[in-house]
Amino acid sequence: MNDATGTPIPVGISSCLLGEAVRYDGGHKRNDHLRETLGRYCDLQPFCPEVAAGLGVPRPAVRLVQTHTGVRALGVQNPSLDVTARLQATAEAQRRWHESLCGYVLKKDSPSCGMARVRRYHPDREQPERDGVGLYAERLMANFPLLPVEEEGRLTNPMLLANFMRRVHVLWRWRQATAGGLSRRVLTEFHARHKLILMSHHQDAARALGRLAAAEGAIEALADAYIRGVMDALKSPATRGNHVNVLQHIQGYLKRDLASDDKAELSDVIRRYHAGELPLIVPVTLLQHHFRKAPDPFIANSWYLYPYPGELAACLCAAGPEN
Repeated sequence: MNDATGTPIPVGISSCLLGEAVRYDGGHKRNDHLRETLGRYCDLQPFCPEVAAGLGVPRPAVRLVQTHTGVRALGVQNPSLDVTARLQATAEAQRRWHESLCGYVLKKDSPSCGMARVRRYHPDREQPERDGVGLYAERLMANFPLLPVEEEGRLTNPMLLANFMRRVHVLWRWRQATAGGLSRRVLTEFHARHKLILMSHHQDAARALGRLAAAEGAIEALADAYIRGVMDALKSPATRGNHVNVLQHIQGYLKRDLASDDKAELSDVIRRYHAGELPLIVPVTLLQHHFRKAPDPFIANSWYLYPYPGELAACLCAAGPEN
């Protein structure tokens, strides 16, 4: 995935998902779906915390175990093997690299990399709980709560893939916008460009963020609260109803420029999208066509109709709403 200048957007990924033989048994978990989707648009940067922690390949398998001192990563065959501190230290050692990333894809079920639902064993229970978090992943997400993080299994769902891509892109654009320093103008312009995208995810949050972007106060505190609110709002799936509201809002900018038959066609396409008969790419493409003939500065500046490179946009818009 590239920005407008063609610079690759950096996304971290568990090394085994790219086919690197780094697992405890000397194997890998290459995910061709990720290589063919994310790999075409992102600078995928592989990392294996267990190898970085010096555990070797192959190595004894470990699992999460609940102890009186908390959750620890202990050897399956030899419970005296405790690699908890090494995994946590590895996450801390990668903070500078993590800070440069705009997203991260983790290996599900891993005691180091699992984002959620990792097996957590209890010494006095036969069956594990499915509520653990990999120790490396836990520290990563705690240190960088804005960072879009997903597991590879969830990204086979095109709606979740589209949501992840959107969050990655928005965080990248925020960093680009603020690279030269924070100002009220930077904040209000960023919001203007993303307002319609935010409306498609969470209309109340979009309105609240608009007020926040225009509020008085220390710019550093406002900006921090604003981008936290943006990334949180984008976690709410975009819905068909919200997209229809946005499409109709955009349609209003053309009311003086379209002939009656064009207006009728556009309204019908939006109606058919609302009914589930058409994918989102159809009304979006039609609106792009009309705005090429009748440009509007607000729409031209907005990311809603042009959020990604062309080929990726078609792929993600075809996925439809995320509900």
